[in-house]
Formats: sequence, structure tokens, C-alpha cells
Amino acid sequence: MPCGQVCSSGMAAPNPQEDTGIDVVNAPQHVWSDLYHELLRAPWWLTLLAISGMVLAVNLVFAIVYLLTGGVANARPGSFADAFFFSVQTLGTAGYGWMYPQSRAANLAVTAESIASIVVVALATGIVFTKFSIPVARLEFARNAVIYLQDGVRTLAIRLANRRGNFIVEAQVRLTFIKAETTIEGIFFYRLYDLPLVRDRSSAVGRSWLILHRIEKGSPFEKLTPESIRTEDIELGIAINGIDGTTHQTLHARHRYLPEDFRFGERFADMLSAKPDGRLQLDYAKLHDTVPAAY
Repeated sequence: MPCGQVCSSGMAAPNPQEDTGIDVVNAPQHVWSDLYHELLRAPWWLTLLAISGMVLAVNLVFAIVYLLTGGVANARPGSFADAFFFSVQTLGTAGYGWMYPQSRAANLAVTAESIASIVVVALATGIVFTKFSIPVARLEFARNAVIYLQDGVRTLAIRLANRRGNFIVEAQVRLTFIKAETTIEGIFFYRLYDLPLVRDRSSAVGRSWLILHRIEKGSPFEKLTPESIRTEDIELGIAINGIDGTTHQTLHARHRYLPEDFRFGERFADMLSAKPDGRLQLDYAKLHDTVPAAY
């Protein structure tokens, strides 16, 4: 959903690769001017494909140069294959074998390609190392948000699991309710409500975390019913920040729930159970499971 006039303090900006449910038109495209960040956001296969394409393009350009200038010993005259593989050897600093430069023009081209090799290797190495070092939160959110009675109060609950076996320390979570509204002047916008939580921070998140919002007077969920929520233009966003207990890097994860993702009169099934030997067992397969509950 788009941010309206009052969403400057709301959720983090959505990833452009995510489906936000809005078709954006006439937005300026800066792929080439922001190629570094595009490659960092891209999936690994696309990043590696782009790097391979860059290396291949440089080799092709210099292969044409060698083909036009000549001066490569033992290369067959007019052989693009020989010129290309000589370019590969030069760019990769593999060392010359049967073919080597013997003319001034060829040596000048080799010098230029050696400089290009330094730039290409530096760029590729920087992108790969940076992409490896970006912290990734292995947090999985339950597919649905549930609303049920807890201690006599209607409560909204969201569950998440830490798929990585370590701790997320100094974790903070934020729930933002987004609703389409119209002012008395007829101006349409999306209003953001920060929801108070029973506990919005944890010193260490291990395996799972149940996030609770008590639906009391003034809550935007106060008047929502299983029927009315289907007709509302709403969204619930959750964002969690913390520090990876292993790398000590800052982590960020987020998720959103649309009207069809809410379950009324259900609660999450217990993931924790006792084994016959007295040890506790946490079943990740039950992360998304719900059971009927009072509402």
C-alpha cells in the first residue's frame, strides 16, 4: 500500500522486488546508475550471471581488438577463437603459453586489458564479499494472524520462528496497522497506527516469539469482525530489528498481513511439547497450525 500524508513514521520502505499490490507508473528508473545496489538486492543467480556477463563482455571487446590489430604470436590469422582465448588468458592473468603478444599494438592492448582486469576483479570481488557479509535474518512468520480471547480480552497474535539456531539479541518488534481513510475534504490517504504490544522487545529471541496486541478501546481492531475485515482496505505490517548473536550485525525482517490472512476465533497450536524422557520438544512444523479458540 502507498504511504499517504501521515506515514512518515511508519514501516520501512518496501523492497522494490516485493509485490506491494500497487502498479507504479512513471517512476524514474536508475538501474544503471545504481547498479551496485541492484546487484546486492538481486538473487545470487542473477548477480553471478551479471558478473559472468561483464567478464564475457570485456573478453569479447578485447578479442575484437586483438583480431583487428594482430600481433599475437602463434594465433591463426583471422581466428576469433584464438583472439578470444588469448583475451581470456590476459584478463585472467593465467600466464601466456603458446600465444603471446609480439607487436607494439598487441602489447598496448594487453596493457589496457590488464588494467581492465584489475577493475573487473575488484568490482566482482567487492560485490561478492559484500553480498556474503549482508546479514540475513532467518525468521519465518506464521502465514496467518489470529484473534482470540486471552485472559478475557480479545487479543491479536502473530508468531514467528528463528530458523537459525542462534539468538537474536536486543530484539525489538513493531506492529503497524494501515487503513485507507478519507478526510472530510474528500482527500484519500492511508493512515498508519502503531499498535501497543504486550511485549515489544526481548533481550534474546531463541526459537520462537509470540507477539500480542490486546484489542482494547481505541484499537483499530476494536470494531473489525470476520465479515467486515474482508471489505476493508487494510494491511498489518510487522517489522523486527535485532543483533545477530553470532556475527553481532544488525538484522531486520518484516512481513505483512492482508485481510484474508486474519483468522478470528483461532489461536496458534502449541509448538512446545514434553517428550517421554521429560525433555521439551519444539516442532517447527506447527508454526502455521491453528486450533479453535474462544472469540
